[in-house]
Amino acid sequence: MKAATITSEGTPVAGNVLIVNDWDNITPSAGEVVVKTEASALNHLDLWVGIGMPGLGLTYPRVSGSDGCGIVTAVGEHVDESWLGKRVLLNAAIRQSEPILPNVPPTPEDIRMIGEHDNGTNAEYFSAPVQNVLDVGEIDPVEAAAFGLAHLTAWRMLITRAKLHAGQTVLITGIGGGAALAAFNICKHFGCHTIVTSRHQWKLDKASELGANETVLDTGEDWSREVRGLSGKRGVDVCVDSVGGALHFPIIKSLARGGTLVTCGCTAGPSPTTDLARIFWNQLNIVGSTMGDMNEFRSVVALLKNGMKPIIDSVHDASEAQCAFARLESGEQFGKVVIRWE
Repeated sequence: MKAATITSEGTPVAGNVLIVNDWDNITPSAGEVVVKTEASALNHLDLWVGIGMPGLGLTYPRVSGSDGCGIVTAVGEHVDESWLGKRVLLNAAIRQSEPILPNVPPTPEDIRMIGEHDNGTNAEYFSAPVQNVLDVGEIDPVEAAAFGLAHLTAWRMLITRAKLHAGQTVLITGIGGGAALAAFNICKHFGCHTIVTSRHQWKLDKASELGANETVLDTGEDWSREVRGLSGKRGVDVCVDSVGGALHFPIIKSLARGGTLVTCGCTAGPSPTTDLARIFWNQLNIVGSTMGDMNEFRSVVALLKNGMKPIIDSVHDASEAQCAFARLESGEQFGKVVIRWE
C-alpha cells in the first residue's frame, strides 16, 4: 500500500519523508479494525518521531500519524461486523493498563501511541483497537482528522485539568498551533475572554478575525505586564501553554490569584526559570496534561458533530506529504496541516 514513510531520524524531518507504494498491507488482529484512510493530520509528535525519540528505540523506516479518519474495511476477531463501512475517527492513545487508584491519570508508560510507538495514520490504511475509534457518520473526513487529537488534548487541559468554567479569562500562548487553536475553539464555546500571544503579527491578526478578545505580540521580552493590563490588572484565570522554556516565567506573572497554568508540552525547553514565591503566595496551580481518554474523546466528538470546526492551515494530497511535513516544520502554519488520501 501507499505510505508516507520517515526513512531515518534527523533534521530537517521533511527531507527524510518518502512516499512509497509497497508498504506492507495490514490485517487486523483480534479486537482491531482496519481503516481505509481518507485523511490524516500532522502534529508536532510527527516531527518528534522524525527527529528521534530518546529511549524509545524507534526503527526506520516507519510511518507516523496520530490523527486519522476513514472507512472501516476489515475487522478482527471479536469485533462486530456492523463496524464495516462506517466512517471512524481515531483516538491514538491506547491505554495499556488500568490505574492502581481510581481517578489517577495515566503516565506515559501506561499509554501506547499509534503513530509513535506503532506505525500510524499517514498511509492508505491504518489499524486500531475498536475501542479507540468512534463513528462520525457523514462528517467531512478532512475536518474530522484535523479535529481529533488537538481538541482532545485541549479538552483535557481546559475541562478535566484546569476546571474551566464559562466567563473566565484565558491566556493561550503560541496561537496558530493545533492545540492552541483547539483551546481557543473550546474557550469560545464556553464564552471565555481570550488573550492570545504569538511571535507573528499576522497570526495575531488572524486570531482577531476568528474572535480573539485581545492579542499580545511576543517580541522576546517579558509581556506579563501587558497581559495583566488587558485583564484589568487582575491577571488571567487560566493559561494554556505547550511552549515552555522562556514563556514559563511571564506566564506565572500573568496569572491571577488562584490561577492555573496547564501545560501539555515544552517545545522551547523543559527547564524554565520560575518564581516559587509567587506560586505559593498567590496559590497558583501548575498542572500537566497529556491527550485524553475515550470518555473525553466522546465529549470532543460531540462538539465536532454539533458544528465546531477545526482551523485548517492547508490540505495536501498524499503525493505531497513531504510538503506537508515541511509546512509543519517551518512553524509558519496557522491551524492543522492535513494529508488527503483519496
